[in-house]
Amino acid sequence: MKARIIIPKVEPEGYKAMLGLDHYLNNSSLTKTHKELIKIRASQINGCAYCIDLHTKDARKAGETEQRIYALNAWRETPFFTEEERAILALTEEVTLIQNHVSDQTYEEAARLFDEHYLAQVIMAAIAINAWNRIGIATGLQPSL
Repeated sequence: MKARIIIPKVEPEGYKAMLGLDHYLNNSSLTKTHKELIKIRASQINGCAYCIDLHTKDARKAGETEQRIYALNAWRETPFFTEEERAILALTEEVTLIQNHVSDQTYEEAARLFDEHYLAQVIMAAIAINAWNRIGIATGLQPSL
């Protein structure tokens, strides 16, 4: 696929608003591991090759293991993820696949494990990466070789 419109050039204010959300999340209390798991998992579901490439590299730089990255799309079937990470991944999946809604069970499990602020930050992180995925896919962003 060839690159399409370059939003930062055409609509810099809209792009700047997205960067503002990233700035908020980068300064939130979310751990780097949690942020990258959210970004990778949503990007896998959405099929955003650019974001998968970017965030798996970022995760590796932050100390994430190859084993966990490779198993992320099958996280339910592995012992590699903590209870908190499993709750975050479940919530990320349901926010990403929002047409199925976020179930009470998934929400209540996350609410049990995290305070309101952290839970809100997890939800905002899932929303943000879904928006970035849609920008990347709609504009034809491709990972570099």
